[in-house]
Amino acid sequence: MTRPRRASRLVRAIGLGAWLAAAAWLAPRPARAAVGCPTPAAAGPGLAAVDPTQRLVWLQDRLTYAEHKARLWAYGWGGGIAAAGAGSLAAVPFVSPENRVDWYTGAVSAGVGVAALVISPPIVLETAPALRAEIARATLPADVCSLLQVAESDLVRVARDEEIQGRWYVHLGNVLFNVGVGLFLGLGYHHWEAGAVNAIVGTAVGEALILTRPTAAIHDRDAYLAGALNGAR
Repeated sequence: MTRPRRASRLVRAIGLGAWLAAAAWLAPRPARAAVGCPTPAAAGPGLAAVDPTQRLVWLQDRLTYAEHKARLWAYGWGGGIAAAGAGSLAAVPFVSPENRVDWYTGAVSAGVGVAALVISPPIVLETAPALRAEIARATLPADVCSLLQVAESDLVRVARDEEIQGRWYVHLGNVLFNVGVGLFLGLGYHHWEAGAVNAIVGTAVGEALILTRPTAAIHDRDAYLAGALNGAR
């Protein structure tokens, strides 16, 4: 084989190798699958500059934190109110028969408070574990964009749920319910003093319950949409 032919084949081999290397570099790879994940419509331009995987990890972490706070709040208040109701029932045998309705009414009011927490708990207690389970089942990083959409939607829902629990009509419902308890004792049994005590104490406990509700997800939602992933609590 002549030297010019060998040189020609060498040039073609080098060219082919370079083409294959360029094709391999430009081809889609798993590590690049998450690049370009869309951002929510309300998000600022800073969020698009954050790596999608970092956004997903941050969202999972913040929702887990919100779940922890909500669990402490729900279980703490639920346990305390239930204990108060049980105390009212325990006192019934030690009071005169005509006054027992006051203590029964207090126990029923406590039962309503516990039932409200059981029937309508913070939704983060469901969404955060569900998100963690979905991430655990996913094939990363190929599923980052779809998981990111779920996590973003979860954060918005949890934040909205926290906001709703502090709306004016929730305060109004608390006041009306406890005033109704007081009127029940006053008008029904002429126990105006006991009715006033039940109404005042019940309203105070209800307001404390509302005002101490977790609000971490509200701040986290605003920080996330602004792209300030290190600025939330």
